[in-house]
Amino acid sequence: MNTSDTSDKTPSRRRVLAWGAGTGAGAALALGPATSASAYAATPGGGGAPLARELAALERRHSARLGVYAHDTATGRSVRYRATERFPLCSVFKTLAVAAVLRDLDRDGDFLAQRIRYTRKDVTDSGYAPITGTPENLAAGMTVEDLCAAAIRYSDNAAANLLLRELGGPAAVTRFCRSIGDATTRLDRWEPELNSAEPWRTTDMTSPLAIGQSYARLALGDALPARQRERLTGWLLANTTGAAKLRAGLPSDWTVADKTGSGAYGTSHDVGLVRPPHRPPLVMAVLTTKHEPAAPADSALIAETATLLAAALG
Repeated sequence: MNTSDTSDKTPSRRRVLAWGAGTGAGAALALGPATSASAYAATPGGGGAPLARELAALERRHSARLGVYAHDTATGRSVRYRATERFPLCSVFKTLAVAAVLRDLDRDGDFLAQRIRYTRKDVTDSGYAPITGTPENLAAGMTVEDLCAAAIRYSDNAAANLLLRELGGPAAVTRFCRSIGDATTRLDRWEPELNSAEPWRTTDMTSPLAIGQSYARLALGDALPARQRERLTGWLLANTTGAAKLRAGLPSDWTVADKTGSGAYGTSHDVGLVRPPHRPPLVMAVLTTKHEPAAPADSALIAETATLLAAALG
């Protein structure tokens, strides 16, 4: 179906505005070290912090490497566990690509309405195209706005590649990251090759700290104009791919605006903003990877990590 057919499932502007109520850019960008030692895990097993031990136990139980950055925008408390280690970027880049389109290509407000035509080869080469690959969208093309929605809400690879084409290629995402203060995250390849996730690779990488802070700058800070920030937040709130990840480990009355990612070596991520009732949001970035190329993605590891984070910061 065309993404415009599901617009009734996209959060209303009132709900999106309510998401950010009471959270100024200053609070959102106060992303420094934690102020409470009991909620801070600096290194795996380091310092004997209880939360660090619990996260290390999760790694052992799931035979995985786990990276965490979580930050409470209300109190300034943070959790960092392997937070500066490099992890494969995978599909969490799609939020960054969409943000770059919103800021750099939609300056006059008309670009999102432009219709992009593409071929069946664009779809088949992408590896995953639940929205772009429908017969009606193949026949008629899709607007840039619908491609943005498909890339974030459904993680549609072909939609992401088409947006990268408009931006000038993957390097445009790296440049965008640098422009918003992210010196770590980089995108070098297209879908689906960027998901190969080899442990020795230095390209197509991020860290929990870098990606978590970038999402916070985009959704809560001033890295985007207000109207563009509302659009991006609406798509993150309407994400359809995260039910088994952060959402599964958080209380049912918490609201989640997130983007997931997955790749080889059991790579599985979830990054976004989560909001308990009646308080400003938390930033959460949980990145995981395993040691064997064919290892399955482990959503349960992300959900269990989210439960620990909610207890520590919620």
